Amino acid sequence: MRVLLVNKFYYPRGGDCIVVLNTQSLLRGNGIEAEVFAMRYPDNLPARYQDHFASEVNFGGSPGDKLRALRRTLGLDRDVVQNFQAVLDDYKPDVVHLHNIHSYLSPVVGLLAHKRGIRVVWTLHDYKLLCPRYDCLLDGKPCEQCITGNTQGVIAHRCMKGSLAASFVARFESIKWNRNVLKQNTDLFICPSQFMAQMMEKGGFDPNKMVVLNNFLDPVKYERYQSGGGNTTREDYYCFVGRLSPEKGIEDLLEVASRLPYRLKVAGGGPLESAMRIKYADCSNIEFLGMIDAVQVANLLAGARLSVTPSQWYENNPLSVVESLCAGTPVAGSQIGGIPELIDNSNGIIFQPFDKEALSTAITTAMSREWDHSGIAAKALKRFSPEAHLQVLTNDIYRI
Repeated sequence: MRVLLVNKFYYPRGGDCIVVLNTQSLLRGNGIEAEVFAMRYPDNLPARYQDHFASEVNFGGSPGDKLRALRRTLGLDRDVVQNFQAVLDDYKPDVVHLHNIHSYLSPVVGLLAHKRGIRVVWTLHDYKLLCPRYDCLLDGKPCEQCITGNTQGVIAHRCMKGSLAASFVARFESIKWNRNVLKQNTDLFICPSQFMAQMMEKGGFDPNKMVVLNNFLDPVKYERYQSGGGNTTREDYYCFVGRLSPEKGIEDLLEVASRLPYRLKVAGGGPLESAMRIKYADCSNIEFLGMIDAVQVANLLAGARLSVTPSQWYENNPLSVVESLCAGTPVAGSQIGGIPELIDNSNGIIFQPFDKEALSTAITTAMSREWDHSGIAAKALKRFSPEAHLQVLTNDIYRI
């Protein structure tokens, strides 16, 4: 069995990339060949077919760069086609497993594989198949105007970075790669949350072509949390792990945290990091850790009394929540997207997004409650184990 994983980047850039790296490691560790096709990028990890990766494109460069990027978006760049076909010719995969491919690679890779009779499966990390700007947000609030396929609103609202030109490109992209084309050339869509599956069905995708499969914890962290069993001594702090950007609800969290008597540790970077550091420089109970590595994240979560996910967008199956629960750390999470599927009364508290009073109450309640950390860890480690994920992936999705 040979699997070809396809993602626009091949380094731990974000959640989608981490899932790709973890999946490749999981497959290889269980005797299944797994190679990667991506776009060339300086930070990429070494790969067998790196010389056949698609060349890098620049969406913000010269007019020539932008024209080439547009051609790439619409699947008209021969560089992607020729390099991908070369990999298919040499590797001869049984399964092409797509991940985050729009714009930098484009769904043309799925069409090329499908034409050869190769099984094509696609893990959905965001809502790009339903929303031209991928996150179902309008003016910072959830929006479903394009879900049914009419994407004219992306131009009317200038959804792409406030740019009319970029919004036109996104509109053309949605027309070129419409849901009929994608449905015909994809054998199975992998939805990491039930919420994603419901959104896809609402958007006209066949539920028989979808399977819900949560993300899993990578084996190294899994063993670390399994050995700890949630028994790590808890220190007197709670934490946030993630991107410091508006849709993550970090601004509301910091405002609430500044008024609470508990210590908050914030791990991650993003567009709001600098401004938030300045704004809360004199707040002694908020500590900004910046970008930290995987081991430091594991130690942070394992030592915390609580982690908070105050997202204000349709989170899919956030790894930050998955990892926190596997560490035995309860989660205070927004009632939005796929977050409520992960949290119940035994492992956390759900609160309404955009409601700072509800967020404050959730944190206060969770910090004053005694939690069964070992029980939280045991339940999560079973649900998000690499072995359970592999069994569904190989038996039901790849169909080995």
